[in-house]
Amino acid sequence: MKRVWIFMIAILAAFSLVMACTTPKAIKSTEEAAQPSPPEEKKMEEEIITAQKPSEVKEAEITEETVKKVGEEISPLQDIHFAFDDYSLTDQAKVILEKNATWMKNNPNAKVQIEGHCDERGTNEYNIALGERRANSAKKYLIKLGVNESLLSTISYGEEKPLDPGHNEEAWAKNRRDHLTIVK
Repeated sequence: MKRVWIFMIAILAAFSLVMACTTPKAIKSTEEAAQPSPPEEKKMEEEIITAQKPSEVKEAEITEETVKKVGEEISPLQDIHFAFDDYSLTDQAKVILEKNATWMKNNPNAKVQIEGHCDERGTNEYNIALGERRANSAKKYLIKLGVNESLLSTISYGEEKPLDPGHNEEAWAKNRRDHLTIVK
């Protein structure tokens, strides 16, 4: 009986010793997880802070009238949007395309690709066709406004490249668009 108790105490002592040795490591690894980010992330944080300093942004580089921030791309051309299941140009889209046409005529060597986009509703095949009709609608209007047809190309992405990944009317409205991209 004594041997059983000694054996139990030895096991308990060994278990306690193992627990005592592993607990600080677990705490240490938890503390390490809360430590500052690696040097690469720190560098990115510094770049963001530097980019936010207004003194380093030249006024002539960015003006609200000529530049629009779209994702990571900065473009002087603006997107146009469409109603659900429609490729006809709204009055607002025509105004935007007129501004885009003015810029294109002032930059006659700039080639522009018109990307047709749709929301996620409908089949892939249907949305590719609708995106193509949207892009062609904008292209025809730009040509009517005097833009050189040889500088324009179209492509349809259908629903494959949403601007907003949401699944509601607000997101869908953003995704029903033509995006005009300057190609080199």
